[in-house]
Amino acid sequence: MGNAAVDLEISQWKYLSAEAREPQMHAILTVRADGTANGGGRAGPVLAQILVVDCSSSMAYPQEKLRAAHQAAVAALRMLPDGTPFAVVRGTQSATMVYPRTETMARADARHRAAAEQAVHRLIAGGGTCIGSWLDLSRRLLTEQDEPIGHVLLLTDGKNQHDEMMPLSDVLEACAGRFVCDAWGIGDGWDARELLRVTSRLHGETSSVKEETALAQEYEQVMRRLLAKSIPELAISVTPMAGAEVRYLKQVFPTEVELAPDDAGRSDEVRRSAGARRFVTRAWGDETRRYQLCLSADPTGRPRGEDMQLAVVDLDVPGDGRVRLPSPQPCVVHWTDDPALSRHTDIQVEHFEQYRRLGEAVAAATDAHRRGDRDLAEQHLGRAAHLAHAIGADQLLGRLEELVEIVDAAAGRVRIRPGVAAVDFEHLIAAGSHSTYGPESGSADGTHIGGAATATRPCPACHEEIPADARFCNRPECGHRLREGP
Repeated sequence: MGNAAVDLEISQWKYLSAEAREPQMHAILTVRADGTANGGGRAGPVLAQILVVDCSSSMAYPQEKLRAAHQAAVAALRMLPDGTPFAVVRGTQSATMVYPRTETMARADARHRAAAEQAVHRLIAGGGTCIGSWLDLSRRLLTEQDEPIGHVLLLTDGKNQHDEMMPLSDVLEACAGRFVCDAWGIGDGWDARELLRVTSRLHGETSSVKEETALAQEYEQVMRRLLAKSIPELAISVTPMAGAEVRYLKQVFPTEVELAPDDAGRSDEVRRSAGARRFVTRAWGDETRRYQLCLSADPTGRPRGEDMQLAVVDLDVPGDGRVRLPSPQPCVVHWTDDPALSRHTDIQVEHFEQYRRLGEAVAAATDAHRRGDRDLAEQHLGRAAHLAHAIGADQLLGRLEELVEIVDAAAGRVRIRPGVAAVDFEHLIAAGSHSTYGPESGSADGTHIGGAATATRPCPACHEEIPADARFCNRPECGHRLREGP
């Protein structure tokens, strides 16, 4: 992975009102990985793969569902490189091994792939649905593997009806950080928000197919993306300055992912003194992701009218020093009494805030439709169309048009089409979880930091090399203000 590099850019609107009751600074972190091909130079497989196939009773009708599940699982198996650990799990109200027959994982080769395919084609439907048990068995299997990227590809056509047998909330807590899970909905009985709960916690994506015959091709695309990943983890560390605190960091592109702080890499002294927070992201290839950072700030005793460093953002790839990493980047704040400045928002932050509101509108429309309130559902879908139009979410607008006739997208005027079914809303929620990229840079009067490598100069305080155009030393333990330009 000698040519692999990770880049960091920060986009924010730096002006905050000194009179605000609870001022918060929001910023978008754009992280790009490049040159990660060839498995990072590792010997042996990088991926350990589990396929979970829903075999509850509802999968029996129509027959095309189970047939599509068979074909998709086989398509994924055929793409596994030799030596890749894999297993197939049958999901009902419990989880049972399909291949191998015992609770272990096989190593992909021609013999094991052929035997697994035969076992998959023998799968029949019967039983209930307990997603927690499926994930718990996957966790136990992957715990025994040394491969750096564990992945579960889960397919279901129903809701988690037997949660009392193994509560999903407890299982997700146990599985978090252990593997990545992508979930797919098929048929007409699955719950998109339930699947999003799983994939957001386990750093994956929720998707669906309307036509069963499309599933095998979708699985092949998932496997291609997986096999291109070679960075198991990338950590984002945020070190706030005195008077600031990290409220949250969440992934907002390409999908929303919940990130919990993991301070295992920091000493107790650093955590107590600096309030540093470390967030681990999973399974990277050549790709771009965006994260929304929220910092609380206290203007008490702070000067007005000048830039101040609020926090430092740093990246690292645990256990791999061959990846070229960017210099730490500052988030800044400029306390002002001018409401003309403080009322603005960074355009990237606003883009993803609009996307959040769009998701809320779709969820509200779904709930209204379930209650039989067609007029209210139409009203919320109109708001969703307005927001999708405003942020350029053309693909989602296309999905919306399957449910409504869009009379005027800009004005949010729509009419629900006759014959719309409950599952159409589930497809819309799943599609809405995949966000658009957003603007390329921040507002003209805001702050946009990072990007291509720049010249450096020594910090006059700590003498470490820092970007030549920096306004502060980007070492958290220094933070010296550079009053003179380069």
